[in-house]
Amino acid sequence: MPRTVRPTDSGPRLLAERPLPRDGTPRVETGRAGVPVRKGRLARSVTVNLAESPLSWLRARGHVSARQYDAGEALRRDYELAQLAPRVTMQWDAPPTGKTARGAPAGLTPGEAQIAAKRRFDGAMTALGPGLEDIAWRVLCAGEGLKSAEGELGWPARSGKLVLGLALDRLADHYRLPG
Repeated sequence: MPRTVRPTDSGPRLLAERPLPRDGTPRVETGRAGVPVRKGRLARSVTVNLAESPLSWLRARGHVSARQYDAGEALRRDYELAQLAPRVTMQWDAPPTGKTARGAPAGLTPGEAQIAAKRRFDGAMTALGPGLEDIAWRVLCAGEGLKSAEGELGWPARSGKLVLGLALDRLADHYRLPG
């Protein structure tokens, strides 16, 4: 059952206890309320932050450099500022404003800022090209995990991390990040 924890140094986290079976099959029975057991003993489990993005997960484990992480966050920021995600209902709040040098200039109206972000996003996707834009959009913008993205694209296991690294390097060059 997910629970919210508010640490002092960052925003809220949505934590969930997930069983971690040894053989890869999810054979978990619940004995007491919320306590996973397997064959009379506690199953191995891991605490997962459901609010963490796949890119943050890769960065925290050293699979992505700081430059690659910043490039991925720049693309995601442009995607969010351009409000390209599908909506189910009407959105009444204003678009988020850029707080960094790569965000929209201060003198723009919300509509102009949205258009500028859409142009930056389109330019970045064009710079990635047809081979890299699929994995970049799925992992960075849509928030899919690498395993899920590899499956949807029909790629072999563990190939997504390599291709995502190439895409992040190309994005970093496009956004002219130092390093």
